[in-house]
Amino acid sequence: MLLENFCEKIPSQSQSSFALPGFEVEHIAPNAKPFLRWVGGKTRLLSSILPYVPEKINSYHEPFLGSGAMFFAVRGRAKKSFVSDLNAELVNAWTVVRDEPIAFFLKLRDYELRQGEDAYYEVRSEAHEHHIDRAARFFYLNQTAWNGLWRENRFGVFNVPFGARAFRGIKDDFLASVTAALQGVSIEQTDFREVASRAQKDDFCYFDPPYLPISDTSKFSGYNGKRFRFDDLVELSEVCKDLSRRKVNWIVSNRDNDVMRELFSHARVISFTTRRSVAAQTKRHVQPKDSPEVIIVGGPNS
Repeated sequence: MLLENFCEKIPSQSQSSFALPGFEVEHIAPNAKPFLRWVGGKTRLLSSILPYVPEKINSYHEPFLGSGAMFFAVRGRAKKSFVSDLNAELVNAWTVVRDEPIAFFLKLRDYELRQGEDAYYEVRSEAHEHHIDRAARFFYLNQTAWNGLWRENRFGVFNVPFGARAFRGIKDDFLASVTAALQGVSIEQTDFREVASRAQKDDFCYFDPPYLPISDTSKFSGYNGKRFRFDDLVELSEVCKDLSRRKVNWIVSNRDNDVMRELFSHARVISFTTRRSVAAQTKRHVQPKDSPEVIIVGGPNS
């Protein structure tokens, strides 16, 4: 098994910071990709965003991690990477995949027999304390929930309905490539403000905050029990101004609208259109529509 062979190379006492003579992570993870489904993930938008990312990065910072599509795309440009999110279950899953992939892989086997709607709601109602159990449950729900959405109520309880998807686990070679890509990467549960305060000259920060709700009933910004609100977006704009003053490069991605353009008028605004299917439950129900997107590019040379 590739996963076991790879993990034999990682010292058990420090899997997240190993270095062995003659062993290069790139041999296993040359094209590692996201292992999670995530509403608002940027995989489809990478071709529009990457041209504006510096070719050489001292440290890479990404505080709204999600599936990490941008991290996987630019990690080769950075000397160090620091990724984070406020969603405790998401951060735990990323950490387990980095540090204990075999235990995670084996735990997922328990879920391969838990198929269908009844099993989904049974798993959704469960609560686990052990970090491996939590990571496996998170991955199962991520793969089988409606549209891959992670949404929590104000009590921090996951409440997304069943997505009519079978759980297929994860292939060992794919998991090994993700684990390899995460070696040496810092993964934390922390706020974008704290992340930005640590950034230094020649670093690069990528901010992909939840899109503000289109209406009061929209829940897409409540992915961790706390909604990302307008005041947070205003503060993010001020944080980005400060980053530019400190000669830190940064990009913010979001929905294109007048609010974004006004708040970030201090930086370069680039708009484009993509096709999204947020309301789709399965491929048979996909009704893609054009979505206006924007990236804001800032830093010492923007």
